[in-house]
Amino acid sequence: MERRVDLAPGGLAVDGEIVPLYAGSVHYWRHERSSWQPILEATRRLGVRLIDTYVPWGVHETVPGRADFGARDPRLDVGAFLRLVQKLGLLAIVRPGPHINAELTFFGIPERVVWDPECQARSPQGNPVVLPMVPLGFPVPSYASSTFLRETESWYRLAAAELAPLVYPEGPIVLCQIDNEAAFYFRDGAYDQDYRPEAVDQYRAFLEKRYGSRVALERAYGRRAAPFSEICPPTAFDAETAGDLAYHLDWAEFLEHLLGDSLARMRAALERSGLTGVLTVHNMPIGHEATPLSAARLGEAVDLVGLDYYHRASPTARVLIERRTTELVTRCEGLGHPPFASEMGAGFPPYFFPIPDEEDNRFTVLSGLAYGLRGFNIYMAVERDRWVGAPIDPRGESRPFAQFWRGLLAALDEVGFHELVRQAPVRIVVPALKRRLNRALHAFSPATPALFAMLGVGSRESCFEDDFGLGGALASQMDAFVEAFERALSARGVPFAHTDGGAGEVALRGARWILCPTAGGVDVGLWQALVRAAKGGVRVTVGPQVPTRDGALAPLASALDVSALELLTAEAEYPHFDGRRVEAMVDHAIAQLALPTLRVRPDTIHATMHEDKDGRPRLLFLLNPGDKPEEAVLSSHRAATFTDLLQRTKHEAPDGRARFQMAARSARMLRIDGLSFDPA
Repeated sequence: MERRVDLAPGGLAVDGEIVPLYAGSVHYWRHERSSWQPILEATRRLGVRLIDTYVPWGVHETVPGRADFGARDPRLDVGAFLRLVQKLGLLAIVRPGPHINAELTFFGIPERVVWDPECQARSPQGNPVVLPMVPLGFPVPSYASSTFLRETESWYRLAAAELAPLVYPEGPIVLCQIDNEAAFYFRDGAYDQDYRPEAVDQYRAFLEKRYGSRVALERAYGRRAAPFSEICPPTAFDAETAGDLAYHLDWAEFLEHLLGDSLARMRAALERSGLTGVLTVHNMPIGHEATPLSAARLGEAVDLVGLDYYHRASPTARVLIERRTTELVTRCEGLGHPPFASEMGAGFPPYFFPIPDEEDNRFTVLSGLAYGLRGFNIYMAVERDRWVGAPIDPRGESRPFAQFWRGLLAALDEVGFHELVRQAPVRIVVPALKRRLNRALHAFSPATPALFAMLGVGSRESCFEDDFGLGGALASQMDAFVEAFERALSARGVPFAHTDGGAGEVALRGARWILCPTAGGVDVGLWQALVRAAKGGVRVTVGPQVPTRDGALAPLASALDVSALELLTAEAEYPHFDGRRVEAMVDHAIAQLALPTLRVRPDTIHATMHEDKDGRPRLLFLLNPGDKPEEAVLSSHRAATFTDLLQRTKHEAPDGRARFQMAARSARMLRIDGLSFDPA
């Protein structure tokens, strides 16, 4: 039977109609039932099409195996809430956990479950892994624990009895989230967890599947090899030579596998419980790139992978938003999915770091859209306990911040934003090896690597610098390669995007120039994809080395084919690339490949262009992440008129030069009027 709801590049295809993924979060159980209608109506007036809500296990459960869905507490009648959502003409995203966070004590999991030793993740010493969270620290559950997964399935059966009858078209539910921010509950260091027996058994099975024989394992691990049934995972980083690294990198990859496998098991449990025929989604938190979360691996378990956005307006944050958003976009566009922000910050929990204000929220959402997001969920649309700064108060009254969201959503509808595309003919590949190296080499354990990623701290500042006899500090070399090209491309206004090396050729579609750091090793499948692209006419540049090892830094059995690729070597042992040489390569690529450029001055202002299906420029974003106002000057070949869709001001450029006043820490979204505009 044909699906009534499916994924499309611009959102959801609901009975053949594309519905943009513009959502707002409302937590029904935190509000009196009498306030549901006014807060939902106020949320609808923002311009959203969907209501997003968690369904918290720990709030609903009364005793093990039983739950209250409104019989005792009217606020817990999730069925009545969702029927009201449907009555108001809205669709719904439900998020039944088991982990939901939602700033709840124990992250929405019953207290009895988190204190059950059979459900707890274990440290290398065999102790419970405790999350020191406000208002109360607790032992985190294990993604490998069969007891925890059985408890989860028991909860899913209770939740599915309420939710399954409300799946579209009988009800409003069109998306169901599996778990939440599956980053080991923010205890995500490479050697933090999980060492409980079930996890170790899965690790051994993972190695046996990978290597197949004891001989192959000994060739990769040397002195660390043991029978598959006896080998133990590393508990701290102790590599001294290149031959020691595969042991640690395999553990880092296994943790990615563990999370993906657990989500797949949860999805299967949800379907066994009766909640079927609904698309599934998972969200990755800020700093996800430093955790064992792999979008490619999670994408094997759920239908759609989205990102959470909580950033300050700053030059560092802009770079982070550009990197993580464009990486999401290239993968989603290759799959025909909508790039979606599962949580777009509107307000904040008072104890969260960093604490954004409305100015930060505005900058973040506009920056995400500038770099290619096609949908977002306003988190939170309605204020509630443990949250401040939402655009709607608990009585359904609009606060001043609501005006921004109403204006933004109206503007997006006006230009058909979900149908536009940001072209990015240059792709910077982020190999899985780089992220695994960063986790394994993290020098500040037990401090979470994700915190360093959130602050924009790179490998040079956070990783061990040993070269292990491989000719340089590997993680830092890859950072330096990427940063050299980012600087040169940005200075010339060439649109580029980051891509996840684990996503393969899906994320490389449409590229004219591919840049890939290859220090020490490379995944053979990724290398083969690069060679195929090069032989198909795409320019491919790698560096600083031609790898002699694979994606786990185990020696390759044979030399790699390099005949079609271009190599950029480093200038010194310390990670450094000659800026003039990189700039010359970019200038040559602009001429050779006819790369588009979008020149804005000063270079502290950043710009992106979005086109319609016919390739005509329709929307311009300007970003000033700095702490002082600037006048942005945009040069074009031809005349054009720009209309600021939020300020409703017009800017004429009769001579092909437009000037825009940019406040500090601000972003602007401008419609391009005049189809003759051609970016210089």
